[in-house]
Amino acid sequence: CGEAYPAKHGGACQACTGDDPFVRATAPRPRLTAVPVEQAVGRKALHDMTSVEPGKSKEALFTAGQTLEAGDLCRLQRMGRMHVYLADDAAPGPDFVHEDDAAKALAEALCESGAIATAGPPREGKITLVAARSGLLAVDAGRLQALNALCDVALSTLHDATLVSQGQALGGVRAIPLFLHRQVLDRALALCGAGGPLCDVAPLRAARAGALITGTEVFTGLIEDKFAPVLARKLEALGSELAEVRFAPDSAADIAAGARQLLDAGCDLILTTAGMSVDPGDVTMNGLLEAGLEDAVFGMPVLPGNMTLLGRLGDAPVMGVPACALFHAVTSLDLLLPRVLAGRTITRADLAAMGHGGFCANCARCTFPHCPFGK
Repeated sequence: CGEAYPAKHGGACQACTGDDPFVRATAPRPRLTAVPVEQAVGRKALHDMTSVEPGKSKEALFTAGQTLEAGDLCRLQRMGRMHVYLADDAAPGPDFVHEDDAAKALAEALCESGAIATAGPPREGKITLVAARSGLLAVDAGRLQALNALCDVALSTLHDATLVSQGQALGGVRAIPLFLHRQVLDRALALCGAGGPLCDVAPLRAARAGALITGTEVFTGLIEDKFAPVLARKLEALGSELAEVRFAPDSAADIAAGARQLLDAGCDLILTTAGMSVDPGDVTMNGLLEAGLEDAVFGMPVLPGNMTLLGRLGDAPVMGVPACALFHAVTSLDLLLPRVLAGRTITRADLAAMGHGGFCANCARCTFPHCPFGK
């Protein structure tokens, strides 16, 4: 293609492969003619026109296609609209798409999976996206960034892995200019549909969880267990239940037997507690491996919650919950449990990425999840 590109991109030109990170600052614009408002009476507005009253309101007082009347002149002038674009004067040609039509096309592509819906018709080239069901928001951050690198389109979302309720606003898509170049729209639509939904909402399954409380001091009754109520509360908040609780001493064989008992009892999510640090009695991992633990990933860059374990026993996900969950109100468990219930496959790379934003500030007044932790 003759395009120069940075050596760090490797041997293949990204423009030729369709990624095209080398975009001009502005896309082509059609030539439009504005007329004085005095000449607009009896004619139709080309686009929405917004009035802003600081601290009070921001709304479109005039909408696209609305016939302007003599009584509207003063309001338009007070809005700073001394000249306006009119629908019957606009002839942008086939290479351009009106902002509302472009926003509608983008929203339809983003909503194709059925998990996301629109809050209403386009206004000023913008459409708000809402969750069509409750669950865990999934955002393909790479494609989101690629789309926003294009000229004249914008897609804003909540963070990936945010819990959303049905009807909750989760993002907004917009065509920035009054008329969007069709080539830009086509490229944006291709990004929306390439490789599955760019944005999705995964429902949380209602798990029948089993807890394996480890520790000889609890098993023998030297101290009272405080872990089961913590787990039950967090599960119930996400629509699941703590159906079974078993206790095991610091013995790999007993821990393995306890895990098998939970599976035999019909538990489809296994939560083990503590026993994964460096003390001689920390043998929970050994016991789970003896029980048949597969795809084990241990340790993650989240504080509190470094000593977290993920894996599976058969089809049942396994989460090893570190002892810090007894003390801290919010830990790695609160970040991972929704992902597990949503059926996400969590890899070592996923955990590694959580180090950015994975430090809890232990605020005097906790506002999780409305805070930077886990973002």
